[in-house]
Amino acid sequence: MSKGRIPVTILSGNLGAGKTTTLNHLLNESDDRDIAVLVNDMGTINVDAELIEDGTELTAENGVAELSNGCICCELQDDLRTEVSRLAREWEFDTLVVESSGISEPAPIARLFTTESRAAARYDVDTTVTLVSARQFRDFFDGDSPVERTETEDGETRPLSDLVIEQIEFCDVLVLNKCDLVTDEELDEIEATLRALQPRAELIRTEHGRVSPDKVLQRGLFDRDAVSDSAGWKRAMAHTGDHDHSPDHVHADHSHDHRHPEEIYGVSSVAYRRRRPFHPERLVDFFESLPDGIIRAKGTFWLAGQDWMMEYGQAGSSARVDTAGQWIASLPEIDQKLYRNNRSDLKWDEEWGDRETKLVFIGTNFDEDTIVAELDDCLLTDEEMDADWAGFENPFPQSEDGLLTFGE
Repeated sequence: MSKGRIPVTILSGNLGAGKTTTLNHLLNESDDRDIAVLVNDMGTINVDAELIEDGTELTAENGVAELSNGCICCELQDDLRTEVSRLAREWEFDTLVVESSGISEPAPIARLFTTESRAAARYDVDTTVTLVSARQFRDFFDGDSPVERTETEDGETRPLSDLVIEQIEFCDVLVLNKCDLVTDEELDEIEATLRALQPRAELIRTEHGRVSPDKVLQRGLFDRDAVSDSAGWKRAMAHTGDHDHSPDHVHADHSHDHRHPEEIYGVSSVAYRRRRPFHPERLVDFFESLPDGIIRAKGTFWLAGQDWMMEYGQAGSSARVDTAGQWIASLPEIDQKLYRNNRSDLKWDEEWGDRETKLVFIGTNFDEDTIVAELDDCLLTDEEMDADWAGFENPFPQSEDGLLTFGE
C-alpha cells in the first residue's frame, strides 16, 4: 500500500449473491474504521444505495455515493473517476468500498485505480472480493437451465454465466454466501469447482452476508499481475509443456495422503496444445457435443485456411468463438521481424511461426483422455495437410468482428 493513499475494496458478484447485505454487515461491524461507500446500480433508482442508507448510519451527505443507470465497468467510467475524486476531496475516511452492479466486470474497475489518473493518485486497490450465491451457483452451469443473459457495454448480450465466471476468476477473496440454503455435500462440491476456477483466492463460506471486516478490508492482497493470471484456465495453460504431439493433462496434486476436494468431486482440468490446424467442420461438431460436465473452457486455436487466430470461451452451457487478431506468421515478412524483435518470449516454429492451438477445459466428471482424443480427431490428417485448405467448408468467423455461438 502506497503511503498516504486510501485503500479500496472492490465488491463484485452476480445479482442476488448478497452484496448489499454483506456490505451493510461490514459497515455495521466496522466500528473502528471510517468507511466511504460507492454503490453502482443499473437502474435509474439506486435501490442498493437506499438499502445501505436504511441499514446503516451512512447517508449521501456523509459517506454513500451513488452511480445509477449504468455500469461502472464501462459507460460510467468517467462518472466513477469524478465521484471517487470528489469523495477523497470532501471527506476523510480510512477505506473505500466500491459495490459494483451485478453485471459489472471487476477488472476494468480495478484498472481505474491502477492507471495514471486522479483517482489512482489518491487510492490503491487493496482487495478484490467476489460474492457467489451457493443457491444460484449450479443454476448458472446446468445445461438444462435457461440461459440468462445480460447486456455488454457495446449493446450486445452475453450469457450471465460468462460474467459470473469472470467475476470468480478476477478476485483475491471468494465469498461463498447463502451456504445455509444448500446441503453440506453440495457446498463441498461447489467449493471444489470454485477452487478449480480460481485456485489463488481465499475462500470464505458464510450465511446472510456475515463476513468479518478483517477478511476483506485493508488486507493488502491485491496484486494486479497475480490476480490477472490467477484463473484456473490460465494456470493450467501455463503448465502445459512445449512438446507438440503429446497431450498435457493438468490435475490437482494428489501426492498427499488425503484426497483433495477436486478429486473427491471429480473436478479436473485438461490443457491441450498442438501445432497442427483443425478441420473447421469437425471442430464445430466437437464444440457442439461437449459433455455437460464442462463448466469452463478457454483458449485460442489454429483453423486450417484462416489467417485469423480464433478465440474460444465457454461458461456453462454457452460458448462463443471470436477472431483474436491475425497470426503474426500471416503478416508480411518485415512486419513479422519487427514484431518478433519486440517479443522475445514469442514461441516460434520454423515452419508455422506462431500458429498453434492452446485450449483448457475445466469441469466435473468428464473423461480427459476422451477430450484429447476427440480434439486430435479434429486435426487435419496427413492427407488433408497436403490438400487445398481453402476448399474446406468453414462456419467459423472470417472477419475481424465475426462471432459464432454455441448452446444459446
